[in-house]
Amino acid sequence: MSLRLLLVGPPGAGKGTQAKTIAEKFGIANISTGAIFRSHISRGTELGKQAAAYIEGGNLVPDELTDALVRARLSEADAQNGFLLDGYPRNLHQVDALDGILQDLQLPLSVVAELDIPDEDIVGRLLRRAEIEKRADDTEEVIRHRIAVYHSETKPVTAAYAERGLLLRVDGTGTIEQVAQNLQLALAPFAEK
Repeated sequence: MSLRLLLVGPPGAGKGTQAKTIAEKFGIANISTGAIFRSHISRGTELGKQAAAYIEGGNLVPDELTDALVRARLSEADAQNGFLLDGYPRNLHQVDALDGILQDLQLPLSVVAELDIPDEDIVGRLLRRAEIEKRADDTEEVIRHRIAVYHSETKPVTAAYAERGLLLRVDGTGTIEQVAQNLQLALAPFAEK
């Protein structure tokens, strides 16, 4: 069995950085919803045109369209040997939709890895990043709001996977290398099943 995992964590937890490392380590497709949207938009697919209309208007892409984009991406050949899905599902509707997609594709989920990091550490990381990258929009107030939204939106999702025995909390504190090592050690048994 190959590794099929969801990677979740708050903004600033380093999901994007860790996703690249984990996908390379385990030889699986690294799939983010943002990349899916950009790919379909750049290729001018019908789904891409629909997504672009929402994004350009400053709106969130509706669940049904996001579900269709994820289904299309998970149907591609490279995802059949395993995948890391980042940025989806974000709510309980998407959990149900993903269940249906994975059942249809006969790709059972191996594990849901949540990067566990204290809120104050996240605030510190994002404030340092804002200072280094000169990101004026990343104020402490905005960062704390993003963290609160993450907790309120993600708690039902992680609770649903915890009830199924699929949730694995991984220490997200420390250096990039330390977190990568924590993730690799925690995920290795699931890749061997």
